[in-house]
Amino acid sequence: MADQTALHFVFYIAAPVEKVWEGFVSQESNQAIFGADFEGELKPGGTMKWVGVGSDGKRVTFVHGEVLKAEPPKLLQYTFAMGKSEMFSRVTLELTQESEATKVSVTHDRWAEDDGRYNAIADGWPRILSRLKTLIETGKTFKPH
Repeated sequence: MADQTALHFVFYIAAPVEKVWEGFVSQESNQAIFGADFEGELKPGGTMKWVGVGSDGKRVTFVHGEVLKAEPPKLLQYTFAMGKSEMFSRVTLELTQESEATKVSVTHDRWAEDDGRYNAIADGWPRILSRLKTLIETGKTFKPH
């Protein structure tokens, strides 16, 4: 098993912090980035999930969790589990306005020692953040791998 230390990613997006926040939580951007619907109650204790159509054509939950902290448009922290798994980790999203850009800091930590999805998630975050950056800055994005 790989060393499952905290993952940390920093991106800069040329847009106001409010627009970047909307990029993370709006239906339109989640459809563009993931092809999934974002369903969430952005308050502590609220549920979050990304739902879409699976390979069998049926509706499936790709990711689910619970909101731990929500301070729009600067902080969102939630638990994270893929599919039907109950093996949760934690995601902390921090947005900070810096001149014309927003600093996006994502920390994904508190991994279960035997969480076999660590490597896939470590690979996925840079792809997701790159697609979001492209979408916010240009109005379009590229297809997932």
